[in-house]
Formats: sequence, C-alpha cells, structure tokens
Amino acid sequence: MKQLFSFLFIAFLSTQLIAQTTWKADPAHTQVTFEITHLGIADIKGSFGKFDGNIVASGEDFSDAQYEITIDVPSINTGIEMRDNHLRSADFFDAEKYPEMTFNSTSSEKIGDNKYKVTGNLTFHGITKPVSLEVLYRGTIEHPQNKKMISGFAITGNVKRSDFNLGPNFPEPMLSDNVVIDVNGEFIKQ
Repeated sequence: MKQLFSFLFIAFLSTQLIAQTTWKADPAHTQVTFEITHLGIADIKGSFGKFDGNIVASGEDFSDAQYEITIDVPSINTGIEMRDNHLRSADFFDAEKYPEMTFNSTSSEKIGDNKYKVTGNLTFHGITKPVSLEVLYRGTIEHPQNKKMISGFAITGNVKRSDFNLGPNFPEPMLSDNVVIDVNGEFIKQ
C-alpha cells in the first residue's frame, strides 16, 4: 500500500510539472519602459532595449503564473545620449557595477477579470526589495503566419528611487521619487 501511495504521489507531481507551460518574451513585440517626473512639471520617459522575460503557468488564465524578468541596465535609452550616459553612471544606476535588474515573483492574486496583483522581489543597484505589480492578461491567440501561441500582457507598477538608493543627490522636485515601470508585450509559448 505504501508503494502504491508513493507511486500515485510521484505521478501527481509529474503531472503538475508537465502541465506547466513557459512563455518567453518576444523582444520584437515587447517594451520595457519607465516614466519619471522632472522638476514637478514634465514626465520623462525611457526604455530598456535589452531584456529577457519568462512566465510559467499551468492555468490557461495565468492565475498561478510565475514571472521572471531580467533587464540589461546599460541598454537604458531616453533618447538623449548625454542623459543616458549620466543614468548609467555611479550617480544613478552604476551600470558597470550593477548591469542587471531582475524581478522574480513570489505570489499572484486575482483582483479582477484577467487582472492580477503580482508581488515579488525587485533587485537592482545592489538592493533587493519586495514590490507589487499589476498584471493585465490580454488574451492568447495563434499567430496567423507561424502558428505559434502568443499571450499578451500589460505589467505596471510604481517603484521609489529612494528604496534603491538611485540618484540620492537628485531629490524631489528635481526628480520624483516615484518611478512608473511598464512591461507591455507578447509572450510566446515554448
């Protein structure tokens, strides 16, 4: 009887592992952007051109999804080379010393139709802090040309610069402490 229970337990775990699906960010159809307020009067936007993202889920509605995003900090782009170089410097991201920013989810809670509050650990500039992001699952379709399954997501959240010691010599109102982060795009079923 003990062997039968062990076999059934292993079979159950195997089924759960097999049922999980990984979805990988399509860099051609995904953007990682941020927005910060300058001098209290203008919003400045930027993006990170290099990143990798995976979503692992067993449910079709992504209610049990796990999110993992890695961002290449030196790929920051605000459209102004001088500003981008300053953001890469030790005054802000110190990109040479801390070249990656990562987010790894720890929980996901349904808050509405196709909407989730995802909590996880954000690490950059040598600091790890828990943050919560709002995820909107936009649906899944089959690509008309390559027949791959693609899911769309809009992920957004707010981060405080002060929590990560980012630009401490540039207080409000010069730069807002609040930074809006957005990941918007397509994830391909693997």
